[in-house]
Amino acid sequence: MAKIVIIGAGSHVFSKNLITDFLSYPELTECTISLMDINKEALDMTTAFARKLIKQHGLGTKLESTTDRKAALEGADYVVVSIRVGGLEANIPDLLIPAKYGVKQGIGDTIGPGGVFYGLRHIPVLLDICHDMENLCPEALLINYTNPMAMLCWAMNDYSKIKNVGLCHSVQGTAYELSRYIGAPFNEVSYWVAGINHMAWFLEFKWRGKDAYPLLREKFKDPNVYSRPDAHWAGPDIVRVEIFKALGYFNTESSQHMSEYVPYFRKRPEIFERFKLRVPTLRIEGVGEDRKRQDEEMKRIIESDQVVPLRRSGEYCSSIIYAMETGIPTQINGNVRNNGLITNLPEGCCVEVPCLIDKNGVHPCYVGRLPPQCAALNRTNINVQELGVLAAVEKDKDLAFQAILVDPLTSAVLTIDEIRSMVDEMFEAEANYLKGFK
Repeated sequence: MAKIVIIGAGSHVFSKNLITDFLSYPELTECTISLMDINKEALDMTTAFARKLIKQHGLGTKLESTTDRKAALEGADYVVVSIRVGGLEANIPDLLIPAKYGVKQGIGDTIGPGGVFYGLRHIPVLLDICHDMENLCPEALLINYTNPMAMLCWAMNDYSKIKNVGLCHSVQGTAYELSRYIGAPFNEVSYWVAGINHMAWFLEFKWRGKDAYPLLREKFKDPNVYSRPDAHWAGPDIVRVEIFKALGYFNTESSQHMSEYVPYFRKRPEIFERFKLRVPTLRIEGVGEDRKRQDEEMKRIIESDQVVPLRRSGEYCSSIIYAMETGIPTQINGNVRNNGLITNLPEGCCVEVPCLIDKNGVHPCYVGRLPPQCAALNRTNINVQELGVLAAVEKDKDLAFQAILVDPLTSAVLTIDEIRSMVDEMFEAEANYLKGFK
C-alpha cells in the first residue's frame, strides 16, 4: 500500500484532519503514514492522535514519526507539505514593518510585501524537499498546502523534476458560501472555476443545472446579506461583492484576502471602515492564544476516552490519493503549470483550474480565455509572483524589491523610495531566515 508523508505534521489541527481523511477510506487504511516535523514536541502530539485513531478503529495502518526529513521521504508515494518557515516570529515583520509604512495587509501570505517575503523564506525549503525527493522518491506526487501557493508551485515547476499540485480550500469553501447566499443545498450547486490561487473566478455557478448568477445578483441588492459579521467565516464579505459587481464574476478568496490583492481598498481609514477590513496587529495579537487553545483541545482529545469519528473534511488531499490508488476518478481544483490551459494568462505561470484525478495522476483541464477583465486583474498579481520566484531562486534583493514595487496595493500607497526603505528594513529584520541574499 501507499506511503503518505506529511511534512509539517506538527501543525496538528490541519494534520489531524488530513490523517482522519486518509483513514476514512477503507481502501487506504493499510497505508503507511509518515509524520515529519522539526518541532518534536508538536510532532509527538500529532503522532499520539494518529496512534489513538488507528487503535480505536482497529486499523492496519503503519505509523512512522521522525524529525529526519530524508528518513520520512524514503520510498514515499505522496508527500504532503504544510510548513511555516520561522513560525510566527518570522511572520511578524512581514506584517508590522509594511504597516508602519502604511501598507496594512490583512493576511500577508500571497503577494504584497508579506507574500513576497513569505516566498523568499519558503521557496528554498520547498526546492530542498523536491531535490531530496528526486533522490529518495522520484515518482512521488508532492501535494502542497503551503503559501504563497502560486509562487511555490511556480518555483517547483521551473526548478525541480517532481510532479506536484497545489491545494487550497478556497474554491470549495466559496462554493459553499455562494450556495448559502442563494439558499440552495450545497449538493445541488455546480461550478466551473479558474484563474490563479486566491483569485480564481466562478466562470459558471449553477443551481440544479440553471445559471444561479441572476439569483445571486438579486440577493446582493440587500447589503445585509453580505455585510453582517457572520456573512463569511472571515467576517463581512463586502469586498468580494464589490469586485463581483464591478467585474461580473465572483472570486475565490475571502474579502480580507481579496482586499490585499488590488489597489482599491486598503489605503485610507474611511475605506477600511466602509469595507470592515482588519489590520495586521489585530491578527498577530491573538495567534499565541489561539495556538494554546488548539493545543489544549488536542490534548483533551488524545487523553479522553471519546472515540474520534472517521468524519471526512472537505479537503481535496485524501480524494486525490484515493483516486490515484483505486482508479476511481474525481475532480478537484488544483494549482498547476499553465501549459496553454488559460490562454490569456502567461505561459508557464501557476494557474488554478479544474483537474481530473485518476490512476495516472493529475490531469488539468483546458479552460481557454478568461473574461478579459478577470485575466487583467490576475496578471497584476502574476507580475509579483514571477519576480518573487526569481528573487528567491537567485537570492537577489533587487528582484525582491522589484516584485514589491509592482504589487498593486503597495504601489497604490507608497513611493519608490519608500518601498525601497521598507524592503531594506524587512531584509534586516528577517536576516536570520534569508541567508545568502545579495
